[in-house]
Amino acid sequence: MANAPERYNPREQEPFWQKTWAENQTFVTNNEDARPPYYVLEMFPYPSGRIHMGHVRNYTMGDVVARFQRAKGKNVLHPMGWDAFGMPAENAAMANKVHPRAWTYENIASMRKQLQSMGFSLDWSREFATCDEDYYHRQQMLFIDFLAAGLVTRKTSKVNWDPVDQTVLANEQVIDGRGWRSGALVEQRELTQWFFKISDYAEELLSAIDGLNDWPDKVRLMQRNWIGRSEGLRVLFEFASGDAGAKSVEVFTTRPDTLFGASFVALSPDHPIAAHLAEDDPALAEFIAECRRMGTSAEAIETAEKKGYLTPLTVKHPVIDGATLPVYVANFVLMDYGTGAIFGCPAHDQRDLDFARKYDLPVIPVVLPPEGDADEFAIGTEAYTGPGVAFNSSFLDGMDVEAAKAAIAEYLETKKIDGKPQAARQVNFRLRDWGISRQRYWGCPIPVIHCDTCGIVPVPKDQLPVRLPEDVEFDTPGNPLDRHPRFKHVDCPTCGSKARRETDTMDTFVDSSWYFARFTAPHAETPTIPEMADKWLPVDQYIGGIEHAILHLLYSRFFARAMQKTGHMEVTEPFKGLFTQGMVTHETYRDADGNWVAPADIVFDTINGDRTARSATGEPVSIGSVEKMSKSKKNVVDPDDMIAAYGADTARWFVLSDSPPERDVQWTEAGIEGAWRFVQRVYKLVSEASDILALDPLTVEAEDPRSIDMLKIAHRTTAQIDTDLAGLRFNRAVAQIYELANAIQKFMPVVAQAPSMANLGALRVAIERLVQFTAPMMPHLAETCWRFLAHDTMVCDTPWPAADESYLVDDTVVLAVQVNGKRRGEIEIPKDAPNAQAEAAALSLEAVARILEGNAPRKVIVVPNRIVNIVA
Repeated sequence: MANAPERYNPREQEPFWQKTWAENQTFVTNNEDARPPYYVLEMFPYPSGRIHMGHVRNYTMGDVVARFQRAKGKNVLHPMGWDAFGMPAENAAMANKVHPRAWTYENIASMRKQLQSMGFSLDWSREFATCDEDYYHRQQMLFIDFLAAGLVTRKTSKVNWDPVDQTVLANEQVIDGRGWRSGALVEQRELTQWFFKISDYAEELLSAIDGLNDWPDKVRLMQRNWIGRSEGLRVLFEFASGDAGAKSVEVFTTRPDTLFGASFVALSPDHPIAAHLAEDDPALAEFIAECRRMGTSAEAIETAEKKGYLTPLTVKHPVIDGATLPVYVANFVLMDYGTGAIFGCPAHDQRDLDFARKYDLPVIPVVLPPEGDADEFAIGTEAYTGPGVAFNSSFLDGMDVEAAKAAIAEYLETKKIDGKPQAARQVNFRLRDWGISRQRYWGCPIPVIHCDTCGIVPVPKDQLPVRLPEDVEFDTPGNPLDRHPRFKHVDCPTCGSKARRETDTMDTFVDSSWYFARFTAPHAETPTIPEMADKWLPVDQYIGGIEHAILHLLYSRFFARAMQKTGHMEVTEPFKGLFTQGMVTHETYRDADGNWVAPADIVFDTINGDRTARSATGEPVSIGSVEKMSKSKKNVVDPDDMIAAYGADTARWFVLSDSPPERDVQWTEAGIEGAWRFVQRVYKLVSEASDILALDPLTVEAEDPRSIDMLKIAHRTTAQIDTDLAGLRFNRAVAQIYELANAIQKFMPVVAQAPSMANLGALRVAIERLVQFTAPMMPHLAETCWRFLAHDTMVCDTPWPAADESYLVDDTVVLAVQVNGKRRGEIEIPKDAPNAQAEAAALSLEAVARILEGNAPRKVIVVPNRIVNIVA
């Protein structure tokens, strides 16, 4: 490589190879390709305007998988798109007087350029944004199909309502009871909204988790918990006093075995009986209003102080004749789980116990722990929720929990209240239907029309898409579509009378719940081409953050089933393999006033071995904890700065090499500089190797054992890296590449001094494999090195090397040598050598001879290929 520059220059090589790949359409995927299909997909980004190091890590991992599988002979689909609808664009419109469309597409252009500078092997011909009319047109088609199939419903539901922004907020957007953007106190309102009937699939979604063998266990557990299957009993509690407007209240419980310990009944603030009572009780009405200001999330309710309002109602105890229980309205009872009413057994439920202590209610233990003493067992500040046997429970006494549940169910099923069985067994799910209505402009319009004569009328498919109007204004809070006369007021497509278009748009989770299917045929006139969707799906490897482990993945799983039911594909699970990567972290820095300081503004000094920091102006800066990179704490590193300084390959190598991919990786200057040094080292190795490979070979009769050793290392590395990359153990593959580079460096002087055919051949095998192994991780560097090794084709088009099994078999073994049970050394002998050879080698060790002092051993025991035991 005589004319090659001494150092690798990424500023020249990376743009050159990116242009070459683009011109050759190297990574454009042909659906008709006969090779086995392989689909790798990273969760697509929101176009905020800038990529961050989390993006770099996520997409680098996916790119390694894509390039590796491509080299393994697969037809790889590796697309990219943009999750582009949502509130941030509307916020930008309000703040900057710019249309959300313009803001979004400008950001997409900027981020596309950044991603392309990373050299990812993406099929950009399939790119789309969810705000593209072509995409949301097909999403509206899906909605209409789902509606016809009975998968969509419209009903009244309690929501978080921001009175300033005048929109529904997800639970995650309510922070300390206030809207995340406006800061206004959030209200709970009853709104009529559109829902996808995901609850219809609760049992199926739950049972199918067992088949997701290539998903992380923690994600599968999170999904199970979110779906929340529980078996229990519906029990009727008959009213004993007070005007409830009903003869009984229905309670769902998973612990009917504890009924003898019941001390109260509690209703949700949204229960119809609570509403009935509040009509004549202003204090109760105010209590209910206070509860509604808490927010709707289970977490908010669980962590809030347990509060109740004592009503004038009492109910008859279902299993203790003559006993009654008070009825409260309580802030911790959810209307949308079970029946919106509970009975409280304080001894065996912590929430009930907290409530009982606050309101001085009885605490009656009815489950005795194993080895417990019935005369002494009592409840203090913690409820007992473990196993045991029933006591203080009449005919249940002595039964374990499961037996007591069955017995109480059988008992109550035979009793009648108002002609109905007092109890019925039932399975409940925590999973609720998915409310998709959002009162905002920048989202996919819901394609229905409301007609006073015809009711709800789906927009005919030949009249789709329902387009977002361009002429909207954001000066007034609320949904611009609701005050846009030409959008809102239309004629009914069925009867022609004056009607109203739906002005809510879809939750952005809808957009991201089927994009993986659209990528299989992104330009089709229908949402999918079913045979193409069935060919590519499920996604072989899906990669993204753990923060999407529940909602996005669950909604996508529902969508796959809904699309199957409506004929768009046959696949029911969208993602075969799932990998959740760790975050990218960095030190944090503060100045003397406590303000965050960016890493780019820090100068480091080392005094007496201690590392200190100061700002560019010389002011002292304190070094804080290592945390996830975030704009708020200014501990971010701009990928563009890293690429400009070191090149994309260096950044890629660093995020792959520093820690296991499922764990966080800490960004450090020392780490990135170490990655940069290895880039230069590989370049130099290939340069020197190419010069040696140009030497005239000497004729050597016998094979050089040193070349055999080099080939063994090369082939063993091949086998190990193959396994590591297939298992997404990128950091272990990196370690193998380092070892191979070390071995090549030691071997090159041998070849230079004795350039035999065997040595030159072994060096070529080793150096080419080094380049091929680095190619998925540092593709630009690999292409440059591959060309220097006199190849006319690109390394990305070169098949992955195979490991020769003959080089993987050890022909020697190392045996430990013990004298009187204590290790004294080891010997290396041919594999399966005779015991006598092993014995002779062991006795020849200096440490052994010194112990024997010229005497013969009493006994020598040889365990073939493992150990030699000498008894002195």
